[in-house]
Amino acid sequence: MVLAQGIANAPSTSPQNSTTAKVDRALSEEPNWYFSWGYSRQQYAPSDIHVSQPGLGNDFTVRQAAGSDFPATMQETFTAIRNFDLTLPQENVRVGKFMNPEKTFAIEFSLDHTKYQTDLGQVAQVNGTINNQPYNANMVLDANNFFYALHNGLNHLMVNAVWLHHLAGPEKQAGDLQLISRVGAGILLPHADNTILGKQNEVGPKSENICCFASNDWWQVNGWTAGVEVGVRYRVYKSIFLELTQKFAYGALRKVPVYQGTADQTLWMSEQVLSAGFLF
Repeated sequence: MVLAQGIANAPSTSPQNSTTAKVDRALSEEPNWYFSWGYSRQQYAPSDIHVSQPGLGNDFTVRQAAGSDFPATMQETFTAIRNFDLTLPQENVRVGKFMNPEKTFAIEFSLDHTKYQTDLGQVAQVNGTINNQPYNANMVLDANNFFYALHNGLNHLMVNAVWLHHLAGPEKQAGDLQLISRVGAGILLPHADNTILGKQNEVGPKSENICCFASNDWWQVNGWTAGVEVGVRYRVYKSIFLELTQKFAYGALRKVPVYQGTADQTLWMSEQVLSAGFLF
């Protein structure tokens, strides 16, 4: 009787309990977070830039302005990193948490510290009103009459959904090669540095008004962004990985500060990101 009662009261070992135990063990014993830091290059499609300066009688659009990232060359990027000026190039930060025991889905915060500037010396069509007079002509965009830059920078702050798919090598070990894809959206937090028709915009030193909604803040929330990204992640060690991805993003910039006014712009961006990270 005693033996039979002991057997009857023994803990269940059903398949459901076994699966639950494996999930609990995976979530408690294996790394559930990751962090990465990397660098990138961007290419931008030509875009319209609309400038409004009511007090100066200006309300015009620069049509299909060409723009580039900064530093302009890979050599300048390597020089900056070699000199330990680690935030001069276009850096990228990712922090993510896995949401399932298989570590194939994560929610991630990302910062893409991209940079943008209109190309000097290009000729663009400009139409609208300048100095309260109708204007419709081509203009050479030089450093004095139209230089529009987001050097510090054109920051994309996004929340992403992330998927990983095993491609080759031992899973969750050194040599594991995974396909990684992201989709996300967020805000644009640029710092504007521009000269429009000889008038330079100044927002004051970075040390005083840092962020994020006042007209004289160094960084200001000036729009929204959305993007997709795909690439590969390779584990060089069990907890260390390298990642190479291609990203496409759309950004809508609104009320970017210019001298006594604002500018609006939409941007299509292509970006290549090389980063290193670790799991913890």
